[in-house]
Amino acid sequence: MLGALSTVGITLVVATVIGYYAGHYLDGLFNTTPWLTLVFLLLGIAAGFKNLYDQTRRLMDVDKPDHKENHDR
Repeated sequence: MLGALSTVGITLVVATVIGYYAGHYLDGLFNTTPWLTLVFLLLGIAAGFKNLYDQTRRLMDVDKPDHKENHDR
């Protein structure tokens, strides 16, 4: 579980950095500075937070006891 928690912060940062560099590269390619950098940076941040939400939700579901097991006792 500790390993899963440590990846949450890393994936948030990596998604943001990938979004920034992808936008920066496309800005240089199409000469649209700073618009594509901003768009892809925001998309990277959104993807990072979605991943954070999904991983947190998955970890919360692991901690919950199964309702069927409680009713059988």
